[in-house]
Amino acid sequence: MPGRLPTEADFPEGVTLSIVPPPPTQPPTNVLILLHGLGDTHLPFKTLASQLSLPETACISLRAPAPLPFELDGFHWGDDIIFDQSTGAMDSDTGFQKSTRLLVEDVILNGVVRKCGYKMREIMLFGFAQGGMVALKGAAQLASPSSSVSSDTGDELGGVISIGGALPSSAPLLEAGKKAKTPVLICKATSGSSVSDSAVQRIKGIFEFVEVKEWKRNGDGMMRNREEMLPIMQFFARRLRSRKGVPQGAVEIG
Repeated sequence: MPGRLPTEADFPEGVTLSIVPPPPTQPPTNVLILLHGLGDTHLPFKTLASQLSLPETACISLRAPAPLPFELDGFHWGDDIIFDQSTGAMDSDTGFQKSTRLLVEDVILNGVVRKCGYKMREIMLFGFAQGGMVALKGAAQLASPSSSVSSDTGDELGGVISIGGALPSSAPLLEAGKKAKTPVLICKATSGSSVSDSAVQRIKGIFEFVEVKEWKRNGDGMMRNREEMLPIMQFFARRLRSRKGVPQGAVEIG
């Protein structure tokens, strides 16, 4: 049986998200889960999901569970808030135990898979910066020996797209000689990126299929033109299960 369109009632109380259905008359064959960056909310990614208008794909824009301190607007995915004493900036890699449980157990396994009827291969993750870190850790967690995935759904997701987000230091170790089969696309700046060369090698040590696209810019950020958007749409075209075909062109990002 194919999966059905998720609703907010499929997820626990306290989980804040927005659901964007596929274009009219198209059944939701896939689910794309979008994870925002540090200090943001799920609402801009709800807009992004509408702009993408991916065929036969229901999009879930998920809000991070922890509000920023000091009455600042926005939310974060970390277990703690740590400031770099030299720069005053917030550290992105502060543990993601609660967020990983939220993504893997509450949203993916109990919600999208068990209640809505999707297989792992029909679920994709898209994360920016700290959200990308959570997406990568979640995919690694699903492939770890401690995962509660069942044999009939598998542990291979449709794919992970991480923009400017590396694998967290708290990511689980896999069994010796085993790598996660979920394909990964990393998009990063050519200079000033949070995803260093050593971080890329660490991702390749956990995931079997890793593609890296460098954008000619200083510092990571969301895609802003056709050239930067194209590899993302090509990745969707390869990995989404769709009878309609995924468009190859760019999406206007407002």
